[in-house]
Amino acid sequence: MIFSRVKPLDAILATAEKKSLKRTLGWFQLTLFGIGCVIGTGIFVLTAVGAQKAGPGLMLAFAIAGAVCIVAALCYAEIAAMVPVAGSAYTYTYATVGEFFAWTVGWALIMEYAIAASAVSVGWSGYFQGTILHDIFGISLPHWLSAGPLFLVGAEGGLINLPAFIIALLVTWLLVIGTSESAKVNAVLVLIKVAALTAFIALTLTSSEFSADRFNPFLPAGVFGGFGTGVGAVGAAATMFFAYVGFDAVSTAAEETKNPQRNVPIGLVGSLLFCTVFYILVAAGAIGTIGGDPLMGLGGVPLETGSPELARQCAMPEYAQALVCSNEPLAHVLRVLGFSGVGRFVGIAAILALPSVVLVLIFGQTRIFFVMSRDGLLPEVLSRVHPRFRTPHVVTMITGIGVAVAAAFFPVGKLADISNAGTLYAFLMVAIAVLVLRVRDPGRPRSFRTPAVWLIAPLTIAGCIFLFLNLPSTAMKFLPEWGAGGLVIYFLYSRGRSHLGRGIVEVVDEVAGEDTQIPIHPPKE
Repeated sequence: MIFSRVKPLDAILATAEKKSLKRTLGWFQLTLFGIGCVIGTGIFVLTAVGAQKAGPGLMLAFAIAGAVCIVAALCYAEIAAMVPVAGSAYTYTYATVGEFFAWTVGWALIMEYAIAASAVSVGWSGYFQGTILHDIFGISLPHWLSAGPLFLVGAEGGLINLPAFIIALLVTWLLVIGTSESAKVNAVLVLIKVAALTAFIALTLTSSEFSADRFNPFLPAGVFGGFGTGVGAVGAAATMFFAYVGFDAVSTAAEETKNPQRNVPIGLVGSLLFCTVFYILVAAGAIGTIGGDPLMGLGGVPLETGSPELARQCAMPEYAQALVCSNEPLAHVLRVLGFSGVGRFVGIAAILALPSVVLVLIFGQTRIFFVMSRDGLLPEVLSRVHPRFRTPHVVTMITGIGVAVAAAFFPVGKLADISNAGTLYAFLMVAIAVLVLRVRDPGRPRSFRTPAVWLIAPLTIAGCIFLFLNLPSTAMKFLPEWGAGGLVIYFLYSRGRSHLGRGIVEVVDEVAGEDTQIPIHPPKE
């Protein structure tokens, strides 16, 4: 049967005990790891995108997206601590509902992490061009080097986004050097990022320009814009969900974490709660000082982000200071308020810190590739480890090149929406996996138990489906199209080469210098 291949949980846990990746990360590093991924493009860049979709209702959008993430995080915390191995939702699904669904999750995660890393690279490019090149040096890149092609990004298109392409390649090089070095760099960048956002909050919320009148009307596009429209508070929530999707990268690092039963739940929940407070305060400061009203099209509907018409209107002098028209919204807000020096600091902080988000995302994506390769579902060359740096250098370089190419040619808003589609599917499968394990293996030790799991897990499933249906239609269509391509690869290549399908569970691979395999009876099909 196609659904009969379920990887034995004991074998997965044995892999964690006789493992191939070195445990170097503690709870503090994990929390910084999560913050490093969560606080990034979503708040530094997508604030303008979210305001265009929902206006001042962006704050409600953050609350809706955050609520879904909180219940999902509780599900993640239980299963990540229970199954502390690399692979995240892919591994959890393999041990619960089987290989077929695990493949679909792994394939979606590959899309999620890679496209998200591309989106962050594009966001970094906007701050680099606005703050470093234009604000400090008074120069601008040639138009053809500053954005992707016209037919992909709308009226402001060029030929290639060269800064986004370069930063993705630089981060890839850092990851090839090693995990420990990457984590140390990430810790420094997270501190810079938090300091910049703290300064932004302090200046905007205490500014004389701050007025409650700027929040009226609070919902100019309504709460619900309609399925597939991507507007309104719920539509904005579906996009701003991208601003929260860093915490699951913590679980992908579980196999490299000391005392994962204790540290993984702390890293997951702690980073999410910390970031949620920042999101609400930053959004309030930006909208309360310069406003966040969207630019409307026919019928009073917000213009689509990234559309030629929105770019045309943003080019008009009367919208020069509009939040929704900025590629670097937080630095832009401070400049409008007269805090040019601090705005420059925020811009520089974003330039220094956003690469940490790219780092964590590419890290998570390569670990998904690594584990799927170790299971035989992808070519074994992808799990080859560098003899000196002890990192999966082959898959890291392949991933980095793909991320760089996507960043060079696509706009940030469209990349974020597509990434969200894969993320929401993975979160949904994690909630299902938690319920399956509660029924199938209720006696297994759980250092963290999801409270009211029969309420929390269904809420996670329903919330993920609801947000998915409120993504723009192009993003909704991309996931099944990507998934269909993945199924072709699965049935033509992966299913026949699966270690589990051939009756072998790999416990220790060549990374540890051994190749011990445990034969098992293949599942009856």
